[in-house]
Amino acid sequence: MGALTNGLALHGGFIPYAGTFLVFSDYAKSAIRLSALMRKRVVWVLTHDSIGVGEDGPTHQPVEQVPTLRMIPGLHVWRPCDAVETTVAWHRALEREDGPSCLILSRQNLKHMDRTLEQGKAMERGGYVLHDGKGAPEGIIIATGSEVGIAMAAALALERRGRKVRVVSMPCAEVFAAQDKAYQESVLPSSVRARVAVEAAHADWWAKYVGTDGLVVGMRSFGESAPGNELFKHFGFTAENVMKTMESLL
Repeated sequence: MGALTNGLALHGGFIPYAGTFLVFSDYAKSAIRLSALMRKRVVWVLTHDSIGVGEDGPTHQPVEQVPTLRMIPGLHVWRPCDAVETTVAWHRALEREDGPSCLILSRQNLKHMDRTLEQGKAMERGGYVLHDGKGAPEGIIIATGSEVGIAMAAALALERRGRKVRVVSMPCAEVFAAQDKAYQESVLPSSVRARVAVEAAHADWWAKYVGTDGLVVGMRSFGESAPGNELFKHFGFTAENVMKTMESLL
């Protein structure tokens, strides 16, 4: 399937896309790598993106796939948190002419995030401030995909305790990294060292954004076979755990 999409892109006249479970992207990795190497516009729609797959068990629950896809040079990996970010990701993938894109999509139903028009435009820059309290932030929670809603709930709970916490949604780290330094600083000010990243994938990739003083709520093992909501609680992907993790840094 991956070879066919690359062939269609090389032939021209089509914008090819292919879809499968994220965990099966391992079987297509050589084709995805080649489309990036050749800088061809191929779109991958990779669903069932985390331990939220649930009862299918750890064989079908991707843990290391998102970080390894992000390490492929020239590949844009979008993990949107709701229908609006998904629309932006699809639009950017179709517009892009110099390389492939992956849309990493959840199995779960995800809550719509309210935004201003300005935030809507900022989505196209790969990472943006989704929520800010009054005044300069004391801490920043960075999240993607299904964990953005959890990050929002944690930030609001912290605000009720008198804390000022920013939530940054980063649907595409590659696009964010290509922005000018001034924009990156406006989203992730270097003066704020209390940072927590939240993503239901292997945790180590986020060290580049949280630094040595920050923490990551992520996966460091394979998943288990159980309903997705139970697994999220078991592995700490809850607003309460994210809140406590941030409080430990403040």
